[in-house]
Amino acid sequence: MEGHQQSVLKSRTKKSKKRSREKDLHEPMEPVKQSPGVKHESLQVKIQLFQEQPNKIPPLLAYFPSGYSPCKTQREEEEGGGGASTPKVRVFRNTAQRKGNRLQVVVSPGGSNVDFVGSSYTGEAATAQVCRYSLGVLDKETGTLKIIPIATNKIFRMEPRVRTSEAANEDASVSAKSELTSDNKDKLDKLGELTTLYGTKKDRKKRKDYIDLKKEADPESQKALEKKIGEVAFDKEALANTSAVIARNIPPHDVSATTPLEAYPLDKIILKGDWDFLGDIHNLLQVGEEVSSNAYPHFVCNRIRKLDATQDDNEKWKLSCVFSYITHLVKFRDQFSMGQASAKNHNVPSIIRHRFLNLFTDPGSKILASDKIDLLISYVLVLTLHADGFRTDPTDIAKDLRISKVDLRRHFLNLGCKHGQQNSVLYATLPVPLSFPSENFRRKRRQ
Repeated sequence: MEGHQQSVLKSRTKKSKKRSREKDLHEPMEPVKQSPGVKHESLQVKIQLFQEQPNKIPPLLAYFPSGYSPCKTQREEEEGGGGASTPKVRVFRNTAQRKGNRLQVVVSPGGSNVDFVGSSYTGEAATAQVCRYSLGVLDKETGTLKIIPIATNKIFRMEPRVRTSEAANEDASVSAKSELTSDNKDKLDKLGELTTLYGTKKDRKKRKDYIDLKKEADPESQKALEKKIGEVAFDKEALANTSAVIARNIPPHDVSATTPLEAYPLDKIILKGDWDFLGDIHNLLQVGEEVSSNAYPHFVCNRIRKLDATQDDNEKWKLSCVFSYITHLVKFRDQFSMGQASAKNHNVPSIIRHRFLNLFTDPGSKILASDKIDLLISYVLVLTLHADGFRTDPTDIAKDLRISKVDLRRHFLNLGCKHGQQNSVLYATLPVPLSFPSENFRRKRRQ
């Protein structure tokens, strides 16, 4: 019952408010009190509304808070018979894409070194605007009132600026751009701080790239960078070696090495912390179990007998670790390939997998890029050379990597290897010092 009474009261309240509003609308308004002695003329006018036309420039509306009046100055000069001080009015438009609505007005009084500058995108015009402006032109003779939209829907605030030289007038638009940067600098800084604290990883990366681009575009930063570069003494030989590593996608190497072991040092390929996680093959042999061909590559299965023939325990353990590392590399590549279900269950130790991800994948990517695949293949081939005493038959590893012998030969040549035949079997060897094929030779082979 109480709920019903409340609903009735609410409906009555709404109806009473509606009746009061209708009453106010129908009641005649009281006439405005006129001051005595002032005559007001009443006109019956016809209102004409004009829309903004893209092929015509709408009028620009401006005011001078300093009190300067260009119309008064021009009238005084006309009455005095001189026209030397007639103000000069110029309009600048930003021609960049999506910025065509940015205008700047410059009024230059004659015989003065002061310009009045106003823009539609800085200062007062840059504040939030919740209304639209129009210009009304009353023609008493025809009895029409023309309402015309103004340019950019902004009222230009003309601020005085002292002209340092006559050429400064020509660069008015450039000065406005610098003002825009200074006005928005605080906003950008605050937005950047918020992005750094609460933004997503993608937004933070975008901001970092933006800051880097701004640094590159800064003339002062460019001068400082050129000065630092000029002071650096370059090692041409080391620079050539570095570019070769990047271009050939090969593991760390020593061009001046006198032995194959030093040419591709094993401790630079398998790091010190990795060896403790590569004992799976050694442990299988210790308990007398066989290495399954489903779990290990053909290259490893066909060379297990080398471990039995090795008498030195340290060498045997090291060779088994090399076999295990080759297995992890091949399986890691297969895990990023289609149709390789057996590799998905292969367990790569986390410390080694993390290193593989840093070496052979791009951040955020779920596939291996072609250059990263080439680098991974180079790592595998260098380890096969170590396992076979730097004279290896590439037949088994070609099956494991699922590439042709022709393509595999190109990878070996890129490592500085040479090929020879013995008893109809093609072998890859590593002569020292390392000698890489020239760039022209590599391009011809690719074609």
